[in-house]
Amino acid sequence: MTPDITAYDPGRQLLPFRASLMAMVGVAFVAMLVALDQTIVGTALPRIVMELKGFDLYAWVATAYMLASVITIPIFGRLGDLYGRKPFLFAAIIVFTLASVLCGIATSMLFLVVARGLQGVGGGILIGTMFATVADLFPDPKLRLRWLVFVTSAFGIANVVGPTLGGILTQYGGWRLVFFVNVPVGIVSLLFVHYYLPHLRQPRQSGPVRLDWVGAAVLAITFGALQLLIEFFPKQGLSNVTIVLGAITSVCALTLWFWEKRMYYPIVPVDMLLDRKLAALFAMSALGGFALFSLVFYVPLLFQGGYAMSPHASGMLITPLLLGTTVGSVLNNRIVTRLRRANALMYVGFALSALASLSVVALKGNEPHLVWMSCMGISGLGLGLVGTSLTICSQQIVSRDHLGAATALLQSLRTFGGMLGTVMTGALLGHLYSRGVHRSLDTYQATQWFKSFSSPELLVDRAEQAALISRLVNAGQAGDAMAMMNSARGALVESMHVGLVVTAVAALAGLALAWFVPPVRVSHHAEAEAHSG
Repeated sequence: MTPDITAYDPGRQLLPFRASLMAMVGVAFVAMLVALDQTIVGTALPRIVMELKGFDLYAWVATAYMLASVITIPIFGRLGDLYGRKPFLFAAIIVFTLASVLCGIATSMLFLVVARGLQGVGGGILIGTMFATVADLFPDPKLRLRWLVFVTSAFGIANVVGPTLGGILTQYGGWRLVFFVNVPVGIVSLLFVHYYLPHLRQPRQSGPVRLDWVGAAVLAITFGALQLLIEFFPKQGLSNVTIVLGAITSVCALTLWFWEKRMYYPIVPVDMLLDRKLAALFAMSALGGFALFSLVFYVPLLFQGGYAMSPHASGMLITPLLLGTTVGSVLNNRIVTRLRRANALMYVGFALSALASLSVVALKGNEPHLVWMSCMGISGLGLGLVGTSLTICSQQIVSRDHLGAATALLQSLRTFGGMLGTVMTGALLGHLYSRGVHRSLDTYQATQWFKSFSSPELLVDRAEQAALISRLVNAGQAGDAMAMMNSARGALVESMHVGLVVTAVAALAGLALAWFVPPVRVSHHAEAEAHSG
């Protein structure tokens, strides 16, 4: 029988140790479910695009998930406060697992994008409730911090395993297994949550529940129109379509701004965004997300398409990026209390990330794997230092009754930055690759073959490459066939290098913004409270 607890116990923990352990194992499986999906898909994405033929929707596979989750996190975080976490956690696992199955059986990129959006709804609910569940179970801050390490360790392990596992599954079993692997993890999570997680509810005040559904809808339209605008503008410039999208984005953004200022529980807390002490931290969170997700979703394309690596090798090389973020977070927690100013770690973190991204641009593709792994690891280490520093500094600056709101807004802006980085890098990559290939074919007087070379997905599909070379030979281009293929590969590498420079610029912008954060000193006691908040 599932324990049914209807009121909060003022003690240190609500359940005996064994019951607490079983409940937290369930939460840890939920954390693994979310983390695994965030990292495993990037490695498989080049092969997915190769098979489903839709490079134009490459970025949408990532951003559909992010857009759905960034909207659902605050909505269901609030609903969990009112009605308890367990029902939403249970429903979200079901939605996430079923959406994973839909992703695995997708027959087109559009189908996959829609399924990923549904998956993002489930993922957003899970993120919005699972960490709050730990706070519910353990009122004592010190005890809560110990159990949070248990959850974040599970999250970190899944982060590290994800890229390599994605590469192995994609190479030896097919990309669909990348989504089907969520099913057993989802089922185990569901069983643990159902049987061992108590149903906790706070006494609710009388009166209607006010949720910002209008704000959520306007936010979705704003982000969706902005993403389309970023994609279409490099191709079309000022056209009827881009002008309309720009108008929709502007009108919806202004509507959202004025609407949210009126709401008691806004989905976008405008007043907090305008707080001079916090504004730089929020901007830095978006820039950190921009850098991290651009690397996670596009560096595998550089490895597999630009340098002709296998998915397995690509996954191994990207793994240190996620391992580095975990190590950076742990390292931050170890040394932050020994520093006169915790802000120093933000400078170090952004500097390392920018340096590593620029180092990748300088590499030629024939270096030992250890060199690539070092660059990825250093970048991840820097972004891990940044992410934890932002949380600690924000929780030291805001008042105690705003801890939850500030932390949630940091996470939402990190996701928004990731969405923006993914779509901007994708739009830039597509435009530069297309222009580079056309210029290259022009030198061989073979622009009539542009359609065959127009999508980078060709460079991942070796069978399609062989077929195209055969067609070129039969058409009398035997002497130039391999050179044209290598030129296309070179165009992809050059395009990715520009994307990496943009990522480095985002990190350098974060480095500059760190100057505007008020000095923060973290004591041992304050650090424990910050991480339990």
